[in-house]
Amino acid sequence: MIWLHLLVVLGAIFLGARLGGIAIGFAGGLGVLVLAALGVTPGDMPLDVISIIMSVICAIAAMQMAGGMDYLVGLAEKILRRNPKHLTFLAPVITYLMTFMAGTGHTAFSTMPVITEVAKENNIRPSRPLSVAVVASQIAITASPISAAVVFFASVLEPEGVGYLELLAIAIPSTFLACMLTAGVMMAIDRMNPHSALEHDPVYQERLARGAVRLRGEQVTQLRSGARTSVLIFLVGLLAVMSYATAISDKVGLVTEPVMGRDQAIIAFMLTIAAAIVVLCKVHPSDILGAPTFKSGMSASICVLGVAWLGTTFVTAHRETIEGFAGGVLQDQPWMLAVVLFFAAALLYSQAATAKALMPTALLLGVAPAAAVAAFPAVSALFVLPTYPTLLAAVEMDDTGSTRIGKYVFNHPFLLPGVLAITFAVILGFLIGGVVL
Repeated sequence: MIWLHLLVVLGAIFLGARLGGIAIGFAGGLGVLVLAALGVTPGDMPLDVISIIMSVICAIAAMQMAGGMDYLVGLAEKILRRNPKHLTFLAPVITYLMTFMAGTGHTAFSTMPVITEVAKENNIRPSRPLSVAVVASQIAITASPISAAVVFFASVLEPEGVGYLELLAIAIPSTFLACMLTAGVMMAIDRMNPHSALEHDPVYQERLARGAVRLRGEQVTQLRSGARTSVLIFLVGLLAVMSYATAISDKVGLVTEPVMGRDQAIIAFMLTIAAAIVVLCKVHPSDILGAPTFKSGMSASICVLGVAWLGTTFVTAHRETIEGFAGGVLQDQPWMLAVVLFFAAALLYSQAATAKALMPTALLLGVAPAAAVAAFPAVSALFVLPTYPTLLAAVEMDDTGSTRIGKYVFNHPFLLPGVLAITFAVILGFLIGGVVL
């Protein structure tokens, strides 16, 4: 029956990918229903992960409606325009840091127009900085102290003797350095290609000839009075979350009997941040419901709910079979876990959903905690199929046509930098983990 159940899971995932957007979550729920009809007991619902995502999105959306996102994008634009020659390096730095701070890769949407315009103005194909920036925004999820994927993974690692701080100590440098190495490789490829400049792109020339490409120039946005205050409130809240998580850590032991667990603390702090921004920055609560980040974040929550629940249901039902088949392989070759996570993430469309579905089983199979931490960045392989929202947004925002999806689907500009970034991050994870753990 395992093959029939696997067929149901894959069928639901492919249906969701075909429909796109929030329908991925709907298809996950359909898959659970079909499995239940076949006699499979549904697994645990990922309500802990969903709760964290929703609370973080509320804080981000409140900051956006207060003008905080406009303020951050304005800073990013100034940095990029002052250093256009280093755009391929600076673009992923900015998207990485915004995701690291916010715990969601959807913040990349706001920086894509800036990256595109600076590239056009300097005869750089926007596809290069955009592709690396999108990959950086995805992989940074595995290093963000408030992302649902990191918080969940930390909770399953702690019984294995690896704490929240140790996870971050490995994940942050390994993923950031991986993004920079990827940017360096992509720049080297461009320099070896005499026709890499934007002016040599035939699609761009065709669009330019018919007036479909425009330069908007540097934008001056009138900031709301509470824009800077909202960013400050969010940063203070982020530091509070990290400080509390540090204080209650078994490794530090400042608070031996905490009133709140880490998950509860993150949810409480994020909702408090949203409340503080609403009060101090005079944001109307109803406006938050219409914020772009709120809509995309809630859509992501439904996707995680359906897909992670489907994955957990299948894995739980066939745990013994999976252990017998994969246990020995993963123990002897722990790097194979990164390969498994890579392909699972390409189908599950969520770092949190992939971690929730597979990481506990991997540890039960005997994968060493250090190897699991090193493989963790592979849950960010959301770029394989060119249907993820940030990837599609990059394609749509590049009016030069250089960021395009080929007729063979997989020949798109995000695949190579994505594979490189995850490969570098996993290798660095093993190296840094050997020192930290």
